Amino acid sequence: MSLDVAAVKAQFPILDQQVYGKRLVYLDNAATTQKPRAVIHAIQSFYEKDNANVHRGVHALSERATAAYEAAREKVRGLLNACSVREVVFVRGTTEAINLVAQSWGMARLRAGDEILITEMEHHSNIVPWQMLCERTGARLRVLPINDAGELCMEQLPSLLNERTKLVGVVHLSNALGTINPVAEIIRQAHAVGARVLVDGAQAAAHMPIDVQQLDCDFYATSAHKMYGPTGIGVLYAKETLLDEMPPYQGGGDMIRMVTFEHTQYNELPYKFEAGTPNIAGAIGFGAAIDWLRGLDMGEIAAHEQNMLQEATRRAKDLPGLRLVGEAKHRATVLSFTMEGIHPHDLGTILDREGVAIRAGHHCAMPVMQRFGVPATVRASLAAYNTLDDLDALFLALEKACAMFA
Repeated sequence: MSLDVAAVKAQFPILDQQVYGKRLVYLDNAATTQKPRAVIHAIQSFYEKDNANVHRGVHALSERATAAYEAAREKVRGLLNACSVREVVFVRGTTEAINLVAQSWGMARLRAGDEILITEMEHHSNIVPWQMLCERTGARLRVLPINDAGELCMEQLPSLLNERTKLVGVVHLSNALGTINPVAEIIRQAHAVGARVLVDGAQAAAHMPIDVQQLDCDFYATSAHKMYGPTGIGVLYAKETLLDEMPPYQGGGDMIRMVTFEHTQYNELPYKFEAGTPNIAGAIGFGAAIDWLRGLDMGEIAAHEQNMLQEATRRAKDLPGLRLVGEAKHRATVLSFTMEGIHPHDLGTILDREGVAIRAGHHCAMPVMQRFGVPATVRASLAAYNTLDDLDALFLALEKACAMFA
């Protein structure tokens, strides 16, 4: 069986439009994916029928809202194969999840002389929080480099891991290069020296099965809007033993059990880390996105996207002046490149006028750009609804741009 891409695409109303008189070709999925009707309707239905705060009310609307909110948590647990919903903390997105770990676990655990190891291909959200933590604690940030293909230099990993390493932060699927990292092996080696591991799964969760128990990661973070869900909602998975030990990230309503002026008793997991009114509609939309994804076959999605990426790569190599940035052996969804004599921002503008939406810039991964000696790249990123017609439009637009600058 193969993915029925036409049937999938028909479920996304935003894709049925023209931009500058051209059919919209959306290839900026690594920034955010579009939303199927099922997700849009779930959010609309909540606001039309069930809108109320969760966990607090005894009236029917609050009970329905709470049930839907907690059902979404269970869907996330199932998607990641977490042991318990106690290990599933709703956050604004991957960035907040990483900051939560840095500020709660990191501030309580790290001391001067400790080390945090990250990689050269990390998104800024998996760099800056650790830099801030090092500044506050006196810990040292170390970096595992990447090679010319955009792969981690795994042969250097053992020399960077030692008894001072307290945490390893690694991206599962690079947003700038498309590289799929060997996170299971990294986790194994990190655990051998007693380090914890946080995996940035923002790009991975929509494109491959995730099993946190099989990976044995300590923390896993992802965002709904990268996987056909709404913005402003994501999840931090963490092992229950770690969450039990971690102090609250923020204080306020719902993260408490009892408050007096002398003492506050914190709520049970996962609510200890969910202060204030949550993004209820976002969580419900997240749950609907998971239902939608699970209604398809993840293997078929991955195979379709891989076929599309291979075809895009083949065409890219045939286009004079195009330089691919990142050609890892294990890669998914992302085609990152530059064009000789054309600034990526100019190229992005030209493609936009042809109806093709791509990303031009540093992709919140400036160290990657520095590693490859470029200020920015053009990034076309794929999703389940992209077709060969989309690739035709992309490369016709690229050829037009080349002709303009010839």
